[in-house]
Amino acid sequence: MSSLPGVDRRILAGHGALALVQVGFGLFPVFGMLVFAPGGLSPLAVGAWRIVAGSLAIGALAALRHGRRAVPRPSHLPLFFACAMLGVAVNQALYLAGLSRSTPMNAGLVMSLIPVFTFAIAAVVRQEAFSAVRALGVAVALAGTLPLLFEHGLGDLGAYGLGNLLMVANALSYSTYLVLSKRLTREYSALVITAWSYLLSLIAVPAFAFGQKLLPDPGLATAWWSLAYILVVPTVIAYVLNMFALARVRASTVAVYVYSQPIIAGLASWVVFGERPTHAMLVAAAALFLGIWLVGRRPPPVQVVA
Repeated sequence: MSSLPGVDRRILAGHGALALVQVGFGLFPVFGMLVFAPGGLSPLAVGAWRIVAGSLAIGALAALRHGRRAVPRPSHLPLFFACAMLGVAVNQALYLAGLSRSTPMNAGLVMSLIPVFTFAIAAVVRQEAFSAVRALGVAVALAGTLPLLFEHGLGDLGAYGLGNLLMVANALSYSTYLVLSKRLTREYSALVITAWSYLLSLIAVPAFAFGQKLLPDPGLATAWWSLAYILVVPTVIAYVLNMFALARVRASTVAVYVYSQPIIAGLASWVVFGERPTHAMLVAAAALFLGIWLVGRRPPPVQVVA
């Protein structure tokens, strides 16, 4: 099969991989709700399985690809441990607990806060340049979460307010992880950082698993297949495809693709659960996407007058 004329096959492959990555992550909330059904698993049990699966798969990939270079220096272990807690253990607990109390559409929208929180934290620690426009973007995006948290007024969290609030906290935790891990990228690859974030988070597995039902009911095929999807696709395959894509397209292109995840989650939830967007969701989506666009804008180049 010949490639399209004038199109670089590597770039085309990168775009194909990115599309698959967004589908993989975008469907995660839907499969999560399916595995939480009666007879399935609790959020903490799913988190325990995901930490174990990620540690085995991504740890093995890091060891095969980097060998001894995958072993961190002892002086870097505290920072790796902080990344493990914020990026995996706390992140998993908050996200899965929040998702179980909310809906896939809400989850897709709330996760859009990650780039906004990441910029805000990075600006505070001087990893990113501050600008009034980007600060406005943060404010607009945060305002966009209010309809999701207080759909019936500021005094009432509503049916999904607590779940959405937990996922907002998850987005903040993961964003802090991204900023912290940036300090490790000077000496370690993204694969190594992610591998150790999973491996060191294994310490949280006994707490996650204690008193939890760790396997779905034998006859509940939907829960078993949903658990398999969560452990294989967003935990391992999507991550590997994302690395494949980053080697072929610009990072800014990857960021644009991420915006499709809430749409994928929303459409899938509409089909599977009959969930329809509410007025609060539409207002939140408009504010969140505007805020993300303002935060992601590059400042105009400075014109030098000779």
